[in-house]
Amino acid sequence: MTGERREFVDEDLSGARVLRSDLADVVMRGVYVAGMDLDTPDLADGPLFVNGIDVAPYVESELAKRFPGRELKDATDPDGLREAWSAVEAAWAEALVTARGREGVSVDGEWTFAQTLRHLVIATDVWLKGAIFGEQQPYHPIGQPFAEFADTGGDVTIFREPTSYDEILAVRGEHQALVREFLDHVTHELLAEPRVDPWRPTVRVSVLQCLHVVLNEEWEHLRFALRDLEIDERGRS
Repeated sequence: MTGERREFVDEDLSGARVLRSDLADVVMRGVYVAGMDLDTPDLADGPLFVNGIDVAPYVESELAKRFPGRELKDATDPDGLREAWSAVEAAWAEALVTARGREGVSVDGEWTFAQTLRHLVIATDVWLKGAIFGEQQPYHPIGQPFAEFADTGGDVTIFREPTSYDEILAVRGEHQALVREFLDHVTHELLAEPRVDPWRPTVRVSVLQCLHVVLNEEWEHLRFALRDLEIDERGRS
């Protein structure tokens, strides 16, 4: 039951896999965590204590070293946002080369590289074309919806499988250019304008907040994709 407090005492949870779950405020004491792999795109939302030390800032700083330009994703002015988008576009251009020939590889049931690109098409559709531009039906048919899309009232019948990887690259490139062109002309005044949150119709967000979601999606899914390519590479060696 959601919200019910559960205790696991003297349980063997080794090898467990927890997906799309709310673990906020979970307390673990006397646990053996060698090899534990924690991956969350929301780490910056709050503290993560390990032996009494908040490790979230350290992890964020290390990610900034691994992904140059990632620290720009929270830019608040037009010039900063343009720089942030240029950085993430450059990072993805490198990733396309790294993934060449392995676009369809899935690791542990996660999305393939090609599916990740398709999901970023949806991210742009939702937050730029939908939220910022106000398009009533912003979705490109080759988009890759997230697992809970239908649960939020989304119509999955509008999507189809792409005809080829080249089609994915072409659509993805068009969407990247759409963001780039918008940022080329964005102003401080426009960034402050209110919009309807796509997933919470009673909530208002600013254009800036919408762009921050797009940038965060770009960097986090780049991290996921490269993580899985590294795992696949280790498995081949």
